[in-house]
Amino acid sequence: MRLSPDTPLPAAVQRPAYDRHAQATGIVHLGIGAFHRAHQAVYTDDAMNAGDRDWGIIGVSLRAPDVAAQLGPQDGLYTVSARGAAGTRLRLIGAVRKPLVAAEHPQAVIDAIAAPATHIVSLTVTEKGYLRRPDGSLDLAAAVGAASLYRFVAAGLAARKAAGLGGLTLLSCDNLAGNGAVLRRLMREYLAAYHPGLASWFDGECTCPATMVDRIVPATTDADRAAVETALGARDEGAVVTESFSQWVIEDDFAGARPRWEKAGAELVADVAPYETAKLRLLNGAHSALAYIGLGRGHIFVHQAIADPDIRPVIERLMREEAAPTIAAAPGQDLSAYADALLDRFANPALDHRLAQIAMDGSQKIPQRWLETLAWHQQRGVHCPSLAAAVAAWVAFLRSGEPVDDPLADRLRAAVAGPDAMARLFGEGGLIASDWRP
Repeated sequence: MRLSPDTPLPAAVQRPAYDRHAQATGIVHLGIGAFHRAHQAVYTDDAMNAGDRDWGIIGVSLRAPDVAAQLGPQDGLYTVSARGAAGTRLRLIGAVRKPLVAAEHPQAVIDAIAAPATHIVSLTVTEKGYLRRPDGSLDLAAAVGAASLYRFVAAGLAARKAAGLGGLTLLSCDNLAGNGAVLRRLMREYLAAYHPGLASWFDGECTCPATMVDRIVPATTDADRAAVETALGARDEGAVVTESFSQWVIEDDFAGARPRWEKAGAELVADVAPYETAKLRLLNGAHSALAYIGLGRGHIFVHQAIADPDIRPVIERLMREEAAPTIAAAPGQDLSAYADALLDRFANPALDHRLAQIAMDGSQKIPQRWLETLAWHQQRGVHCPSLAAAVAAWVAFLRSGEPVDDPLADRLRAAVAGPDAMARLFGEGGLIASDWRP
């Protein structure tokens, strides 16, 4: 039996405390993968449980139809399994009201963005979804493609302007340094090229707050779905598995109404940068190092890699001695305690977080995860042995013959084929733009 609104749930399963069909949709989310369903959608579900109204989510897949095929027959319902040492907590999420596949229903996506009830367009499209060139500028040719976020957002904003409606909050929830400012700059580049008459309206009507998102969400496996089916008594094709920990820090800069996400523990702040930088350089930086070093030593999962006595000291040094000194912490932000918590989270044996999943799209991730830290220390004449080991492990991974899931895969393989690999990757005019020089 497939999960549906009529499925009788066991008493232990938390469920929405609101009438889903009495709630309008107020958010369009681009990139409705597992992370969004385990993070922002849960915060929104909590806000509606606390009494907020009309914040249902229209979830858009810009590329593959998989999520729509999972959630569509379930009326948008799915479960989140939060796993930890104390066991698993299973919860039904009702915030997602309608999944759409942009390639199949492009006008429906534009109409949703243009709808009067919509106030927020949020995004988890991964680093590569922003279609940046190596120098950080927008790849204008790619940005008019069928799966481009810019194409849909611009068309929706143009329709809002024509209808006399106000602007929107564009809320990036991806792991980019200064993600709000990056989104605004790239959106402006797109508008200047393809919608010049919309640029000034966008500047005056729309905001792009910075955010920091943190929750480990491994890819769901068939074994995960089977475990949920046993606990639920129904098959949930959209099930997601995650850890108990969750954090969301948001710059308090909204163009209009928003859910009271703070009721669910989100932090609304004036400056996200210290939290974002700590997450990128400690958590994400350590994760990528674990992935490439761990894969090189034959490990499959994060908890196996961090348990390796030859790897754990490298990761600890990366976080405490290399990344932490580069961060201007906010008042009350304890980076040492954060590193302690990360090590515990990495070691969680209840989460089978595959290193290969983290290893994807390395060219898009390592500039903000590793290279900014390396550049900071290089300016001070300091060597970073852990990050050097991580870079070497990435190069070895690219040379290994294993599949490389990266938008620059062919160019990366060509760059590392010769003895001057480091210069071709990171040197002046190299494939990966940064201020660090090997």
